[in-house]
Amino acid sequence: MTPSNPHDFHRPTYHFLPAANWMNDPNGVIQWRGRYHLFFQYNPDGAYHANMHWGHAVSDDLAHWEEMPIAIAPTPNSPDQAGIWSGCMVDDDGIPTAIYTGVNDDYSRQVQCLAFGNEDLSRWTKHSGNPVLSEIPAHCFQARDFRDPFVWRADDQWYMTLSGHINGVGGAALLYRSEDLRDWQYLHPLFVGDRVRHGYNFECVNFFPLGQRWVMIISSMFDGGGAAVLALVGRYENHRFFPESETVYDAGYGYAPLTIVDDQGRRLIWAWLREGRSVDQQMAAGWSGVQAIPRALSLDSRQRLVSHPVPEIKTLRGAHHHFSASDVHEGALPISGLALDIEAEFDASLAETCGIELARSPDGGEQVAITYDAGTEALRVTRQYGGEAGEIEGEAQGLAHRLDAGETLQLRILLDGSVIEAVANGRARVTSRFYPSEATSQGLRVISPEAVVSLDVWEMASIG
Repeated sequence: MTPSNPHDFHRPTYHFLPAANWMNDPNGVIQWRGRYHLFFQYNPDGAYHANMHWGHAVSDDLAHWEEMPIAIAPTPNSPDQAGIWSGCMVDDDGIPTAIYTGVNDDYSRQVQCLAFGNEDLSRWTKHSGNPVLSEIPAHCFQARDFRDPFVWRADDQWYMTLSGHINGVGGAALLYRSEDLRDWQYLHPLFVGDRVRHGYNFECVNFFPLGQRWVMIISSMFDGGGAAVLALVGRYENHRFFPESETVYDAGYGYAPLTIVDDQGRRLIWAWLREGRSVDQQMAAGWSGVQAIPRALSLDSRQRLVSHPVPEIKTLRGAHHHFSASDVHEGALPISGLALDIEAEFDASLAETCGIELARSPDGGEQVAITYDAGTEALRVTRQYGGEAGEIEGEAQGLAHRLDAGETLQLRILLDGSVIEAVANGRARVTSRFYPSEATSQGLRVISPEAVVSLDVWEMASIG
């Protein structure tokens, strides 16, 4: 994974992205014979969204990734002639099987297809009977949005959700059942959302058991052009989902997550991290899109969804810097960098606002602040550029995060080039993008040092 420009300080070094060009949704992630395989939406022609293929990367440890040749490409004059869109992968009695959405030239026809892999998942053969599913249920009153198959095994049968919407109502997850992955029976909507709360259209729905509940993760499209990833926790009864709680899974640039269960029994989640700059800037850089560090999911004692970066990435940690409250009384830290792993604990009752400034310029005019406001009980990411940001997005991001009685604020921050992943107490998540104007914008500063309980910073090794 060699950067197209080794002097591009916006390019991440320990998150996975292809050597060049466009990447978006993770697809078909699977642990196969001990190795993790990540398939992803990929345009081999450039750093822009078009001509979707399935790219491929492998890892033995979830930390170091090796980019492989393209796995699945569109076939002319076929159901997927204009693109291999999102999907998933299952082990069908020893046969690695990809289930994906194929599209036509104007994306107006979205159908579900199969492909079968060889022993090391390096070669793929498409099912001669593709598409295996092509008709949107009539009650949806729409003919376009019908994609992103997510498949699981239960009761000796295959079940699948497809994402879309019911016209005039809102986003919908449609439930199907099959004996053989080829012939699918439509059951009914698994869940239909409220248009205002859940969006007008669903994408990349994941549905899975976790602890004593079921979880649905939805990439939602909202009227007006907004998008968000929502997480709903509830009951699955008679093949219908009944949410009991809901939250925003990621209040930033994370989108289109995909989950799997690995050999350790962990429910792991991947996600595409979108860019926050113009298409022209992405094309000039020669790359677009990053994969988030995989996280392990669980439910706490109150059935709240919790996620933490997988512990395997700690193998990338290098020099360690530990600071106590007395060490940070002046705020500025004697360390800098754009490839850091930070664990910080604050007593939020001791300050109105606490947190950390990253990628800080020497004069402080450029920086990104990750803060917690005790009064509003909100986690926020605020970006400040030193000069004219131009076509770079800079609005504040954030979401509500209520601490339990006596609970301290525990922040895990992964800074990597232009990527910032911030997780608070495992329950609140904001993924941001920040593009410093100068390579010297690498400083760190503590906000409200009096609230610091402990602070640990590790310099991170590159996986390139």
